[in-house]
Amino acid sequence: MASAGGAGADHSPPPRSLVFAFYLTGHGFGHATRAIEVVRHLIAAGHEVHVATAVPEFVFTAEVRSPRLRIRRAILDCGAVQADALTVDPLATLEKYREAAVVARESILMAEAEWLSSIKAELVVSDVVPIVCRVASDLGIRSVCIGNFSWDFIYAEYIMEAGYHHRSIVWQIAEDYSYCDILPTTWIYGPMPAFRNVIDVPLVVRGLRKSRSEVRKELGIEENAKVLVFNFGGQPAGWKLKQEWLPDGWICLEKLDMELQVRVLACKLPLVFVHRDYFNEEPFCEICLRLKHFLSLNYARTHVYIDVLKCLHALSHHILFQYYQSSIEMIRSDFLAGHWKPYLLRALTLQPCYNGPINGGEVVAQILQDTAVGKKCISDKSSGARRLQDAMVSGYVVQRAPGRDAGIPDWYSLSETETGAGPTSKNAATKESAASSRCIEDFEILHGDLQGLTDTIDFLKSLSELSGNDLMSPKKQRLERTAASVLFDWETEIYVARAPGRLDVMGGIADYSGSLVLQMPLREACHVAVQRNHPSKQKLWEHTKARRLENAGLVPVVQIVSFGSDLSNRAPTFNMDLSDFMDGGKPISYEKARELFCQDPSQKWAAYVAGTILVLMTELGAQFTDSISILVSSAVPEGKGVSSSASVEVATMSAIAAAYGLNIIPRDLALLCQKVENHVVGAPCGVMDQMASACGEANKLLAMVCQPAEVKELVSIPTHIRFWGLDSGIRHSVGGGDYGSVRVGTYMGRKMIKCAASDLVSESLTSGPPVQSDGYKENGMGVLKSEAALEYLCNLPPHRYEAVYAKDIPEVISGEAFSEKYGDHNDTVTVIDPKRSYSVKAPTRHPIYENFRVEAFKTLLEAGNTDEQLSALGELMYQCHNSYSACGLGSDGTDRLVNLVREMQHRKTSEGGSPSLFGAKITGGGSGGTVCVIGKNCARSCEEIAEIQRRYKAETGYLPILFDGSSPGAGKFGYLKIRRRCP
Repeated sequence: MASAGGAGADHSPPPRSLVFAFYLTGHGFGHATRAIEVVRHLIAAGHEVHVATAVPEFVFTAEVRSPRLRIRRAILDCGAVQADALTVDPLATLEKYREAAVVARESILMAEAEWLSSIKAELVVSDVVPIVCRVASDLGIRSVCIGNFSWDFIYAEYIMEAGYHHRSIVWQIAEDYSYCDILPTTWIYGPMPAFRNVIDVPLVVRGLRKSRSEVRKELGIEENAKVLVFNFGGQPAGWKLKQEWLPDGWICLEKLDMELQVRVLACKLPLVFVHRDYFNEEPFCEICLRLKHFLSLNYARTHVYIDVLKCLHALSHHILFQYYQSSIEMIRSDFLAGHWKPYLLRALTLQPCYNGPINGGEVVAQILQDTAVGKKCISDKSSGARRLQDAMVSGYVVQRAPGRDAGIPDWYSLSETETGAGPTSKNAATKESAASSRCIEDFEILHGDLQGLTDTIDFLKSLSELSGNDLMSPKKQRLERTAASVLFDWETEIYVARAPGRLDVMGGIADYSGSLVLQMPLREACHVAVQRNHPSKQKLWEHTKARRLENAGLVPVVQIVSFGSDLSNRAPTFNMDLSDFMDGGKPISYEKARELFCQDPSQKWAAYVAGTILVLMTELGAQFTDSISILVSSAVPEGKGVSSSASVEVATMSAIAAAYGLNIIPRDLALLCQKVENHVVGAPCGVMDQMASACGEANKLLAMVCQPAEVKELVSIPTHIRFWGLDSGIRHSVGGGDYGSVRVGTYMGRKMIKCAASDLVSESLTSGPPVQSDGYKENGMGVLKSEAALEYLCNLPPHRYEAVYAKDIPEVISGEAFSEKYGDHNDTVTVIDPKRSYSVKAPTRHPIYENFRVEAFKTLLEAGNTDEQLSALGELMYQCHNSYSACGLGSDGTDRLVNLVREMQHRKTSEGGSPSLFGAKITGGGSGGTVCVIGKNCARSCEEIAEIQRRYKAETGYLPILFDGSSPGAGKFGYLKIRRRCP
């Protein structure tokens, strides 16, 4: 990439005064701080600058007072909408951008063209408003963007998380950016392939205005007082600060204006920071800070100001900031609880040592002048766009966890020949095989068997790489890998467990109603490595050490690293004292634990992992006096409806049980893991996910009756039949409102049936056999009594439901009306909202008929090898899918995939041939996620699956992930006990 500001550069002044139009995003004050430093140099050079922004005018006029600076209020983008100072709302952001820049696009193009013409602009500068690049191009004016990231990349993650229907926004933004002539950026950046020419510049840092003594005198602060500046970059905090959060004698200044944002790196000031959700640059830059909201310490050094947002985007808290000894991280739960003292005291021991260039404002101003008069600022080296694309692709490659293939988003995808992502050559495959062999040799396997599982070999390879990790090696600079490299004592045994995801072939949400279910363990699995150490020998992370300063004695801790965190915007690490799980010598309640993990949304994921410890303490009386180190690496993608959470829970509990010598049979382990999800996480799932992950076997369907969890048999999949999973791209969550409300409606229906049966029994006892009662005439008093005590809806046959109860089950009922008439719905994991209306009839009917369908499906699997058999199996799957939709658990994406399978099947039939695909259905909790497809086990079926993927992508822009293959469950795998061999 070309660079600016070096020796030999032509910085001759322009022949005349120039007119610059400077567009500035209104997202926070960091962009404005950077812009002010650039504008200052342009004004000093005699130019005229017109700023168009939503940032308040005083932000500029307080720093630059000149008649050549004009401020115009304009809202042309929205940045990121924040639910609070630490959390971005992805869907609200996309919807607000649509209103601000998409709906009004034509009027914006016309208005800005008119304004630029009126001021006779000679260069358009954008930080980083997309649409103005297009306006400038239409007028024949050059444009320059300034930034470390672009909104197309930031919004891409929001689209995948919450608003796929807004994907056209990203494409339009990228197209607008492509009209830009030059992009000056600091030497750390996110992927911005839309820009053609990119040039490196130093950090943009504003110079000194006042001395340390002047600032302290102005603020009335004693010369030697220790000062904490509490800053949110222009975002209101919403918290009340308390003096007891600070060490004795400290002063805290809470400032929301940019004028008191502190120059952190340039002035060698220590930094304490907190993680923020949805900061998407880090996985690609690898040394890019996640958070602009921070605590900055100002003690015994000059108090000056900086473009904080620029600085924080450019420098990593765990790599670059720590490399320059400038920062430590405060975990969000401690931040919110006011446990600040140990972090602040530890920050005093830091010795910041950054001495890099900070004259970016001057350099950028010169680039703008040169561009405006037609000078070339880019060298003849590879274009910035090419290098940025390479960096972007490398970022995706780096973030691939073992066994996990992270696909590049469509709007950034390159051809296989460009990225080198094509088929592996024979030579490369040989090298990979040799590397795998070496990694196995690095460990002595004291117990267990690899069972030929390549993903387990890959996981051991990742452990082998960690044990020899060079922290400053570019390949190892990811936060999660850095944390993992110091997680284990390599001279002590490590326990490894493996648990697969599952494909819901039949049964789905009927599990919590006691249905028979058929589940296939997937090839994709989660690996967890666990090590126990005496607290005196436990390796601790920096922020864990900081917290230790105020805790006397040795306290066992749990430290967790989760690989792949950057794919889902969660914090990559979690740690806590195990004593936090105790209250008065007893384990804390599940409710308190749920509140503990919910304090920090970015670390809520840890409930799935650490929650297993609490459940073992509560249910089995297990005691944990040693510290526990846990590494989680999952290839089961999240939000796809294939039990990513269950695989994490089962693998974690299996590894912990092995490390502590707890003998738990797979069925009991699955039930304990369900408690983790129901009570600690708070997701109202049934038990089939955990059972499939724990008890399943490769290439077999786990046939289980969920009353509560009885394995009926393992059904071998006939050799002529094959199952696939196709992901719709619509995120699924069992913690979502649709799943929970359907479960409530189901339990309401069960309560209504029980009450109706009880009424019939009472009527019979008081007035004799009811002549008109179909129930009594057909089956007698014994059946009615059993139905009055009905524990599982699936024990009610369909014909009984239709003959006796269906007519009295309402379509919908409000929570208030139900509670008044029936009281509680008797479900321990859901709560009725009195103000909400619940669908009842469809959720009640579904499990009753689904259990019948699953029984028929299982019986048909054992029938002969005929198309009629496959057609009947497919029909049962179609019926199941339609029933999900009737419950309100369908989605456009899953409906389209099922319809594509049906179209493929009917096309083959109409052509006079035999179909290869025979049926499909939505899986798991529904409302998106994955579709299960049944077909012949032949090459033509695979070709048709690939065609469905292509057609779905052509219609939606999303290429479905394919789940194909099976592997053993956690019980069948057992565990590995390994130890690093001595060199």
